[in-house]
Amino acid sequence: MASKTLFKSIAGKMLPRTDATNEAGGRAYRFDTKHALAQYAATGCLNGTFYATAEVQLAKVLKLTEQVEPEFIAQAALYARRDGYMKDLPALLTAVLSVRSPGLMAEVFDRVVDSPKMLRNFVQIMRSGVVGRKSLGSLPKRMVRQWIEQRTDTQLFNGSVGNDPSLADIIKMVHPKPSTAQREALFGYLIGRDVNKLALPEIVRRFEAYKRADDRRALETPDVPFQMLTALDLAEWEWKAIARHAPWQMTRMNLNTFQRHGVLKDREMVRIIADRLRNPELIGKARVFPYQLMAAYVNASGDLPHEIREALQDAMEIALGNVPAVDGKVYVFPDISGSMHSPATGYRKGSSSAVRCIDVAALVAAAMLRKNPGAEVIPFESRAITPDQIRLNPRDSVMTNAHKLASLPCGGTNCSAPLKYLNTQKAKGDLIIYVSDNESWMDSPHYGHWGGGATETMKQWSTFKQSNPGAKMVCIDIQPYDTTQAKERDDIANVAGFSDQVFRLIAAVSRGETQAGYWVKQIEAQPL
Repeated sequence: MASKTLFKSIAGKMLPRTDATNEAGGRAYRFDTKHALAQYAATGCLNGTFYATAEVQLAKVLKLTEQVEPEFIAQAALYARRDGYMKDLPALLTAVLSVRSPGLMAEVFDRVVDSPKMLRNFVQIMRSGVVGRKSLGSLPKRMVRQWIEQRTDTQLFNGSVGNDPSLADIIKMVHPKPSTAQREALFGYLIGRDVNKLALPEIVRRFEAYKRADDRRALETPDVPFQMLTALDLAEWEWKAIARHAPWQMTRMNLNTFQRHGVLKDREMVRIIADRLRNPELIGKARVFPYQLMAAYVNASGDLPHEIREALQDAMEIALGNVPAVDGKVYVFPDISGSMHSPATGYRKGSSSAVRCIDVAALVAAAMLRKNPGAEVIPFESRAITPDQIRLNPRDSVMTNAHKLASLPCGGTNCSAPLKYLNTQKAKGDLIIYVSDNESWMDSPHYGHWGGGATETMKQWSTFKQSNPGAKMVCIDIQPYDTTQAKERDDIANVAGFSDQVFRLIAAVSRGETQAGYWVKQIEAQPL
């Protein structure tokens, strides 16, 4: 009989050799250029992460944009904004196009720059000089001017909240031409000039009258962004009026504020807000990250009405509508190591997200378990946390199970640990899902060096495949780095991001519809 030891060693040598050292110093595989740029576009917030500064990320993104064709830059910007719900990287990539391919920049501008916030991001990046110019230039200036001219008076007034730059600053830069006397008065008002107040749009006149009124009860509270009103000494009835007309995202973010100002003492207001939070159409329009709902639930004041807390859970179930029910046995491996306790969107002084990478990983795991009751969740850090060490009930809410997972103690990062555990159990499975930052180092035999062999994750995957030849693996990366522990191939898909689009890829992998490079091909399919 042939030597099992001999042929096992030969099989191991056939695995792909590592070609990089990851940010933690472990052996890894570097993504190809397009995948790396897509990785940054889908996860990068240009903030510091556990392993890299914002400046390092920016430099890497700019270098990557020099190595791919402009068409892919445009497609990555569209994907990151429309499917990934990102803000900073789509604006940066659009700014890069203003230098690399101005015509393509014009093609995608309105689809990427789809809000006043995105407009301010784009202008700020252009003026910073990071893409090679400190002025807008003639075509970008024309695109910004057209963007302003195509908005209604109400859209511009409501979009004037925010600074650095403000909408007023941008108007001064690009000099949009007013098409009516009302628009001319609005532009003058926004940039601080004396104007004929009777010529202002009705929404502005109502707002100004409201500010000056001695008795505001005689007036209807204007339907403007609440930031415009909170500088006033608002009464409880005014907070109720604000809450009654608040958009979905503003409602989610200000539940505790409404509670403090007495809004939720009113049973009718509780019903209105609860119905808004669980409204499927509004949830879809808000382009909410599922983890944002988890954050709202976790941070909600303990004395919020139970109807509001239940509405948040209902909203979570709706926001996770893309979670697939998978045929076959599913294992989910959420990374609970130390680096996963860093903010999901990175560190930024004064505005770091309270949501951690581990919260996102736990949420994905809990969502898959809820839709696939037969799935097994095996968290890992330096070791695998086996099912007998943590009991998750598929009937519990996603919020409940995600909180249990995120509360586990942490250690170093060993991505191969859960696969090794399955192999010791001679487990059978059809789909493996990792949710991690992929910064594995504890299972690197030559820590700090690469080359000469495969990662331990690939070795363990090879062993698992011997018993499960049809198995597939999805590695969801939620941080802006450019390496992986599992080399992309037909049975391994690497995807990045926080949005529910990752569940679409999981579904495609589980149905056998993917091949190597599938995620990048989805981005390349973005119409220009």
